[in-house]
Amino acid sequence: MQAKLRDFALAYPDAREDRPWEHLAIKVRKKAFVFMSGEQLQDGKLSMTVKLPTSHEMVLALPYVEKAGYGLGRSGWVTMRLGSKDPVDYGMFKGWIDQSYRAIAPKTLIKKLDAD
Repeated sequence: MQAKLRDFALAYPDAREDRPWEHLAIKVRKKAFVFMSGEQLQDGKLSMTVKLPTSHEMVLALPYVEKAGYGLGRSGWVTMRLGSKDPVDYGMFKGWIDQSYRAIAPKTLIKKLDAD
């Protein structure tokens, strides 16, 4: 599942992969809009952190989502820790990546994205 979400995120204009710490970060220009930890993370959970300025309060109602650490939660960042028994909704997760990209990317890139 991580590979599908990674590929989806990398398809955005000017998106690139970085590997700070032991996580995968997808960045637009020099700013991250998605962080992921591998499916082999402790307890077999996939972790994804995204910025959701418009839907973070609603998303926090899901049992596998919490405010992101390091004070990022105050700015609308959330972390999903999806276990093997949690429901997988690729459409929803892709929507989160899209919202995060649009929150971080320069307006010129968002216009390009919308024009395509």
